[in-house]
Amino acid sequence: MNKLPRYNEYKVLFYRISLVYIFYMIARILFYFYNQDFLKVDSVIDFLSLCYYGLAFDTTAILYINLLFILFSILPFWKNTFKGYQKFLFYLYFVTNLFAYSFNFVDLIYYKYSQSRTTTAALDVVKHETNLPTLFMSFIVDYWHVFVLFFVVAFAWIYLYRKVKVESVIPSKKVHYFGFSIIGFLLVTAMIIGGIRGGDFSKSTRPINLVDASKYVKKVVHADIVLNTPFAIIRTLFSNNFRKTNFPEITPQVIAKQVQPIKHYKNYPETKPNIVLFIIESYSREYSGAFNKWLEIPDYQSHSPFIDSLAQHSLIFPNAYANGRQSIHGMSSILAGIPTFKDGFTSSPFPKQKIESLVSTLENVGYKTSFFHGAANGSMGFLGFGNILGIDNYYGRTEFNNDEEFDGFWGIWDEPFLQFMNQKLSMEQSPFFATVFTVSSHEPYIIPEKYKDKFKEGQIPMHKCAEYTDYAIKRFFEEAKKTKWYNNTLFIMVADHGNLVYYDEYSKPISRFAVPILFYKPNSDLVGVDMNLAQQIDIYPTVLDLIGYKKSFRSWGNSLVDKDISKRFVVNSTGNLHTFIKGNYICTFDGSKVVGFYDKDDRSLTNNLIDKKNKEMQTIELHFKAFYQDYMDRIIDKKLTSEN
Repeated sequence: MNKLPRYNEYKVLFYRISLVYIFYMIARILFYFYNQDFLKVDSVIDFLSLCYYGLAFDTTAILYINLLFILFSILPFWKNTFKGYQKFLFYLYFVTNLFAYSFNFVDLIYYKYSQSRTTTAALDVVKHETNLPTLFMSFIVDYWHVFVLFFVVAFAWIYLYRKVKVESVIPSKKVHYFGFSIIGFLLVTAMIIGGIRGGDFSKSTRPINLVDASKYVKKVVHADIVLNTPFAIIRTLFSNNFRKTNFPEITPQVIAKQVQPIKHYKNYPETKPNIVLFIIESYSREYSGAFNKWLEIPDYQSHSPFIDSLAQHSLIFPNAYANGRQSIHGMSSILAGIPTFKDGFTSSPFPKQKIESLVSTLENVGYKTSFFHGAANGSMGFLGFGNILGIDNYYGRTEFNNDEEFDGFWGIWDEPFLQFMNQKLSMEQSPFFATVFTVSSHEPYIIPEKYKDKFKEGQIPMHKCAEYTDYAIKRFFEEAKKTKWYNNTLFIMVADHGNLVYYDEYSKPISRFAVPILFYKPNSDLVGVDMNLAQQIDIYPTVLDLIGYKKSFRSWGNSLVDKDISKRFVVNSTGNLHTFIKGNYICTFDGSKVVGFYDKDDRSLTNNLIDKKNKEMQTIELHFKAFYQDYMDRIIDKKLTSEN
């Protein structure tokens, strides 16, 4: 019996595409292996179930990436089976697939820092770095095993591809050949359309997106096992995730009552202290003992002795959280009170607008503002966003002007750079507002050679860096105490986001966002421990409350020194799923609807209570929707001031 025309070609095409699925599954297993501390799965059956649901997301990514390969494989050229044409298909297949596939291996490393699959938002951050070759070489050295693994897998893939070859034939019946090719082309096209949409051919539903992974899981973090990184990048490529929402129940009156975007506090008399804000790179709350007493973690060890000692004379918030996942998210949250949902505000089409912020409000009452960051000028996008906010002076690696103190990767070591900042501040006229973004507590987890015996490795590489940065801050305070401006200065400390974790508590989805927040004023009564919720966007209104700012201002956060603690909440996002914490519950939201409610102590998000919704949950949902709608409206309509 004669085989159908092109039978062998379609059989080999099926084999080659099947290989892609197999290697995507291998990447998923490796992703779990490298990140199992964050993604704990209860059983093998549960893991296989997650892998099964991941096939839909694999299909979308694989078909997008292999569109040209499939097209050139099925086009009716009777020379398709010739050696030269097959060689062309070989290179097309592996150039496109291995490039996309490599991003899965990026997340073997990067996921522990981002806590989400890599998207184009991460690429936007990278483009600001001027030392990419150095960083890349550092990653190769530090994570050589991942690079070796990638090439081993790639060579295995190439070997298996070559095991099955297309038979070289010339069609004898060209009419049959073309007729079968047209039918095959139409069928394959229909299958590709359905596959890219996630297996749904109907017009009534949208193609699958990142948030759809969450509907298959019991634990929110497991959505990242279902997903693959090429899919996450493809779905966020050329996308603008800043879109207005129109929830029927959300009116201007509801926004005014629930969100109160325009604030005015009268808790303190007007004063003009100097303000120094430390944004400490990657400094998870886990590293500081003063912020962990309430958790009673067995055998806990602190890695911030100076910050712990300072906390005894400060107002601290051990239940505080970041509003974003990356450094630039921290800058917009802390200085401008703008949190991050799916994409960072600074990565959107909308940051170039008038923004009422801690910078602009303080400048309105006579403060000179400055920003210090020891990395290359422009790194992380800080210089650009600082210019938008109107910061008067920017001091970076260029202004420091001594690369003998360069760490070889990111910037100037924290200790000398903080001494440089101290010298600059001593030349300023009061009142001034200075922000410093430290750099040393960061991958590749190195410290100055002279301190290698002073700060030990600890349980994880980050611990010695946390101790070094703590020491650098201590040295800053030792010198600052000798200046005239010190006693009339409000010091604030907060981290931009977390980093490597050691204790199980901080591998929980909610605790990954945990950061320390501290306010210190020498010889003042600004002392205590506030266990209520706090977040980065609260710092801006808290400062204005403390100095007795007399005008109204735009802020989504709340003053942490206001007596009305009922307004306190926390908002953040993994990128795929948004979180809103208030009162007794944690609420999760996918951008259009609430998908979960959890007890406030269920920081692992394991027991979804959405089917038991009560009145408090309904109020929290209303608040979250009002917040989200006002957030989108104000950013898109360029109304980020109190004048609008």
